[in-house]
Amino acid sequence: MTEVTGAPADVLHTLFHSDQGGHEQVVLCQDRASGLKAVIALHSTALGPALGGTRFYPYASEQEAVADALNLARGMSYKNALAGLDHGGGKAVIIGDPEQIKSEELLLAYGRFVASLGGRYVTACDVGTYVADMDVVARECRWTTGRSPENGGAGDSSVLTAFGVFQGMRASAQHLWGDPTLRGRKVGVSGVGKVGHHLVDHLREDGAEVVITDVRAESVQRILDRHPEGVTAVADTEALIRTEGLDIYAPCALGGALNDETVPVLTARIVCGAANNQLAHPGVEKDLADRGILYAPDYVVNAGGVIQVADELHGFDFDRCKAKATKIFDTTLAIFARAKQDGIPPAAAADRIAEQRMAEARGR
Repeated sequence: MTEVTGAPADVLHTLFHSDQGGHEQVVLCQDRASGLKAVIALHSTALGPALGGTRFYPYASEQEAVADALNLARGMSYKNALAGLDHGGGKAVIIGDPEQIKSEELLLAYGRFVASLGGRYVTACDVGTYVADMDVVARECRWTTGRSPENGGAGDSSVLTAFGVFQGMRASAQHLWGDPTLRGRKVGVSGVGKVGHHLVDHLREDGAEVVITDVRAESVQRILDRHPEGVTAVADTEALIRTEGLDIYAPCALGGALNDETVPVLTARIVCGAANNQLAHPGVEKDLADRGILYAPDYVVNAGGVIQVADELHGFDFDRCKAKATKIFDTTLAIFARAKQDGIPPAAAADRIAEQRMAEARGR
């Protein structure tokens, strides 16, 4: 969503003048002793405290890190609005390779920065951070979710994330084929890590044929061992999206999966996956629609995880969260109906619904 091209002036222009900006607050954090360099972006608190995870990633530049934080925070505003949560959108990124620089000292320093915001931002796990990390952050910051059950948390949120994507997929099938079952459908899953492997379980239980790929060979082998029948693997995503007879494509790795190179060669009729920011740039959603490909907006269908971590703030109850995540089916259908009514792609319809809820909250 947000483009920052290099100079600090570009960051300021994006924040204050660009349609991709509009963020309430951006905090740059540094702790020299631990090596922490982080960006915390709050896009909106109209619906309540901003909620979003902490990404730990070796960005090529500080500008790239800021751009990612802005983009992800904005996406969280829309995700939380459509999930029916009383939370705005925020995101944090820690700059660096977690395999090299992650330490208890660094995570504690990060927790102090989050705490300094006084509850305007609630953090959780994301790429490069895990439940054990949130347990450490929580020692300095009570506005931390995604903690272990032993420390009063809900644990791994990938279970409900996958469940929500599955509900979105069922809704997509209902809209396109008139039947929510995936039995007999061929589904391609790119990325079978934390979320993807749970999604494969749901698909096989529903009777789908599944084709998988992942950059980690051990992740692929784990799935093949778990499902010796009904699951096959291909070399990479390039091969997956060209698979003959593919009904549904589920991007479940990093963002940008739908772009000028991949959309023209997609064989699937539906795209519905767990990855954030799947549309590489504005206009891709129209390219999908022009090809007759139904796109289930990523921030709608992958909201199961944020539903879970939000519930943790009130005393986690898995059944209550699963009931909320089940409603992703109805929300997805409502978005498709709005898209048809307004004559726009589903991604634009989802944005309109989310923006309407945020606007109504600001007007209270």
